[in-house]
Amino acid sequence: MEISVCIGSSCHLKGSYDIINLLKEQIAKHHLEDKVVLSASFCLGCCSADGVSMKVGDQVLTGVTAANFQGIFDKHVLEALN
Repeated sequence: MEISVCIGSSCHLKGSYDIINLLKEQIAKHHLEDKVVLSASFCLGCCSADGVSMKVGDQVLTGVTAANFQGIFDKHVLEALN
């Protein structure tokens, strides 16, 4: 599974590096290093969304924040891999 987190100007200001760190923590916690490729990406075209944009597989998710991250990770990463 490929996950890209936008680090463009808008997402950077909304906390994209915090989301990347949360992803790294969860990937390690669930031992998914061999199943998930995490990368940074420039603009995913959703700059007006509240929160960070990230792409999981072919799906672009918007509005990702530290507050809603865990639910998004559980649904879009853990469920998809199990």
